[in-house]
Amino acid sequence: MSVRADSGDVVRLILQFLKEQSLFNAMHTLQEEAQISLNTVDSIEAFTSDVTHGRWDSVLRTVGTFALPQPLVIDLYEQIVIEMIELKESETARAMLRDTAPMVLLRNKDPERYLRLQRLINKPFFDHRDAYPDGSNREKRRAVIAKALVAEVQVVPPSRLMALINQALKYQQLQGLLPPGSELDLFRGTTAAQQEEEETFPTQLEKIIKFGAKSHAEAAAFSLDGQSLVTGSVDGFIEVWDWVTGKLRKDLQYQAEDKFMMHAESVFCVNFNKDSELLVTGSQDGQVKVWRMATGKSLRKFEKAHVEGVTCVCFADDSSHILSGSFDHTIRIHGLRSGKTLKIFRGHSSYVNAAIYSEDENYIISGSSDGRHITELTSIHSLLLSPLNPEYIIVGSKSNTVHLMNLKGKVIKSYFSGKKDVIFLKCITSKKGGFIYAVGEDRHLYCFNANTGNLDYTLMDLHEKEVIGLAHHPHKNLIATFADDGLLKLWKGEK
Repeated sequence: MSVRADSGDVVRLILQFLKEQSLFNAMHTLQEEAQISLNTVDSIEAFTSDVTHGRWDSVLRTVGTFALPQPLVIDLYEQIVIEMIELKESETARAMLRDTAPMVLLRNKDPERYLRLQRLINKPFFDHRDAYPDGSNREKRRAVIAKALVAEVQVVPPSRLMALINQALKYQQLQGLLPPGSELDLFRGTTAAQQEEEETFPTQLEKIIKFGAKSHAEAAAFSLDGQSLVTGSVDGFIEVWDWVTGKLRKDLQYQAEDKFMMHAESVFCVNFNKDSELLVTGSQDGQVKVWRMATGKSLRKFEKAHVEGVTCVCFADDSSHILSGSFDHTIRIHGLRSGKTLKIFRGHSSYVNAAIYSEDENYIISGSSDGRHITELTSIHSLLLSPLNPEYIIVGSKSNTVHLMNLKGKVIKSYFSGKKDVIFLKCITSKKGGFIYAVGEDRHLYCFNANTGNLDYTLMDLHEKEVIGLAHHPHKNLIATFADDGLLKLWKGEK
């Protein structure tokens, strides 16, 4: 079955875009030339409320772009004139009678009705019987007008044009026509020529995202297609951000309507599947949820994935299984299709802080607060496959050193802060693996050269309070750090 776009709908999408960008002159010109109306509102409930509560400034701004039946427009303006008279705003009422197109039309079509309004203005007191000769009143008249207006309008999701374009780009990417991190020339339909960024460490603060007074991010991850930044908060909210603007993504309809993905308790971990279509989250109450990013709907919920808080989650390469670790000392595999926990791995004597698959998924590698991994260390908080060599693992522990190891536990290289009293809390690797980053209890970010082991740069005083975690963009020299101060900061490297 073929899918075809109607040319009128395309014009309406452009009109809606112009309206959202406040380009009203361009919008009116296009409406006149195309002879296509755009009677759209963001919310029927909000529009109805504006009419029934007499918020006429807002109502007139909204209907100013509508194509409405003449009798309805006259009824609307007549009601506003009557209410201006009731408020003793006689000059405003006179100006509307004299200068507005609907009232001039009323004067020509129904002189007696027009003269009644003039007499109402000139009376020394407001006469409800003259204002509403049919026995109605202000509230009833507003309700009638609201019902008539609502019958003429439609609801359109915010940023609909941009959402469709982004979906088209996603389709191009899934078809292999648009490599991850690249941009599409929308006019030519080809991938725009790009000069790949040379990998470098972050030195500049790019954006700050502020959470609520009693909230902060407990987890954050960039989608693997580089389009989104997702955070999980202490209050259970899961939010999708546009990392370029530092604002919530309102092209996602559920967020535009203030309907967010969430847990009942704090969200401790978030992660994406390979194509960035699915998101997995884990919370303090031992629950794991899988979400579809495009809709914000929960696809699968593992109510009792663990008996204590979930500390880490990740998808198998084919998205069929989910790996999770927990404060309950176990690592578990859950089947996405069956909705059941398939395997439980026991052996750690303390909190499991990190669990990942090996490159070939034949092994699970885990790290715990008991220090047990593939060698004895202090409490392990981070495990990463090295982008330079997936046979090597980057291991972060609560010490002043990050280690590069092979799967047999042999230390290949060590990255030392140079300070005996600095304890690392988390570590990540850059997009290509050229740099290893570790954040310390001193709130500094230590940037190590992965090849030489040297400390190339230290980014000082990331936050005012202890840093909880960090995430690296998959294609850009961009790092997100989040802390107990209620801020998420985006740091970029010089090109």
